[in-house]
Amino acid sequence: MHYPYDQLPAAGTAFEVAAGVRWLRMPLPFALDHVNLWLLADDDGWAAVDTGIALDAIKDTWTQLLGEYRLTRQFVTHCHPDHLGLAAWLEQQSGARLWITQGEFAIAHLLRAGIDGFGYQAMVAFYARHGLDEARLAALESRGHAFLRGVPEMPPSFIRLHDGDDILIGGRHWRIITGSGHSPEHAALYCDESRVLISGDMLLPRITTNVHVGAAAPENDALQEYLVSLERFLPLPPDTLVLPSHGKPFRGLHERIAQLQRHHAQRCEVLLKAAATPAPKSAAELLPALFDRDISDPHQLQFAMGETIAHINYLTRRQRLLPEDDGRVLRYRAA
Repeated sequence: MHYPYDQLPAAGTAFEVAAGVRWLRMPLPFALDHVNLWLLADDDGWAAVDTGIALDAIKDTWTQLLGEYRLTRQFVTHCHPDHLGLAAWLEQQSGARLWITQGEFAIAHLLRAGIDGFGYQAMVAFYARHGLDEARLAALESRGHAFLRGVPEMPPSFIRLHDGDDILIGGRHWRIITGSGHSPEHAALYCDESRVLISGDMLLPRITTNVHVGAAAPENDALQEYLVSLERFLPLPPDTLVLPSHGKPFRGLHERIAQLQRHHAQRCEVLLKAAATPAPKSAAELLPALFDRDISDPHQLQFAMGETIAHINYLTRRQRLLPEDDGRVLRYRAA
């Protein structure tokens, strides 16, 4: 893998990475402390790709940028707050309409409403079912409705993206490539003329994409969905410049896909080894096998539990893990 740019965009500036493509970097209040956003030259203005989370500091940065970059429209790769959070605010400030897949728009509304399996209480109950202890459950519950804070408003309407859509942006054709496993209908954007892929969270250079199972679809095989989604990027040229949502732009698309495939295969083997004990283990008991560090921060804990369950579901579907249910906690043993 090759990283063509050593420097990072300075706060409040846009750094050109390809003709008509500029890189913005916004802060996040988490262990993962930044998100990359992108501006695409679009005739008489600029199309934004992703918006940042709803923080005053990011609004201030956007206010500064909007004086130089007139937004024509905004593409949002998926519904997570660091990507969608300021879409409504940006539309109010600039008139730029939201372009997003229907799956991401719908799930964002469900998460904001917090109904049924999409509320934080359902998440806490789901992790209790998977054996998480009372102290960490209480820490998760204390966060309250974190999604609503990150996405306080939604645009009233949207322009729907579909897999395979060919969209003309500033005279260049960008193709939509959807994927799932991280979110329901994530949209990446690829321009063959420029050999540029805006990968969102589906392909990251240093860290692995969080593959997540939640309370609303507890048996979902999210890992299989993610692995299938990765294969959709294999036909792209080897020299493609990948613009990820976190980390630096890179080349080496195929090598990174192979690394991610190996990583998840290895994680499955580690999990199976940890489950090869006389007594079955819950997801909470298996979590340290996948994350060999302290996971006490509630934000990171949510990701870690969701990813552990995703690997468990993958192995259970293939009958390599066998579930045991005592009516209160789900546990698993290696087949």
